Order: sequence, then C-alpha cells, then structure tokens
Amino acid sequence: MSEEKKQEYSLEEVSKHNTEKDCWLVIGNMTNGGPKVYDITKYLDDHPGGAEVMLDVAGQDADEFFEDIGHSNDARDELKKHYIGEFKMSEEEMAKAKAEAEAKEAAKSASGGLTPIVILVVLAAIGVGYYKTQME
Repeated sequence: MSEEKKQEYSLEEVSKHNTEKDCWLVIGNMTNGGPKVYDITKYLDDHPGGAEVMLDVAGQDADEFFEDIGHSNDARDELKKHYIGEFKMSEEEMAKAKAEAEAKEAAKSASGGLTPIVILVVLAAIGVGYYKTQME
C-alpha cells in the first residue's frame, strides 16, 4: 500500500487493535509528516526484533518507541507497506504534539553546542595529565 491519504482513525479506534491477530500502531510525529496508522498484523512474525516488542505497544502511539530504536531506511520502507490511514488528532492534541516536537528540537540544538566544548575540556585534561607524568 502506498502512503496516499486514507481514512482517519482516532486513538479510541486504534486502541481496539492490540492483539496478535489484529495489531495496529501509530507511528510518526510533527517532524516527519505527522502520525499515521499502520496495520502490522501480517508483519509480526517477520519483525527482526520479534512480535513481542510490537505487541507491547499495539493499539498505541508507538512513535517514540520506534524512533528510539533507530530503525533503518529499509525498516521505514517496510513500515510504509502497512500504512492504512492517518491518525486523527483534535486541535488541542495537534498543538500539544507540535509544542513537544519543537521543544525536543530546541533541546537537541542546545545540547549540540556543548559537545565541542566537552571534547576540548577532556582533551585538555588528558594533555595536562600526560604532561605531568612526563615531568616526573
């Protein structure tokens, strides 16, 4: 199936599909095209991490779990094959999701600036330690 726009599903509807015989997930966020609904029932046995990990988040918003694992492009292509529709969110939920995505992005940007400084401090400490050992 392609990812053209299809039916919209609420969390209430998605939550009914939480078994091995009927397994749906919500994956996606405001930074990657928005949340989408996937019927991964037929893929459970083929999932490299096993069916159990997907059943743990069945019928739920599994985006954070999916992103934290660091799935490959091949995994993302496989996911597209199981797309069945859009995840319907209220205006309030959309605003909250957008704010969370922006906050995450801001935190990521802010912490990125510290990395070179931390590396320089560590290298300086190693240099000082090496210098002191050579002086003795």
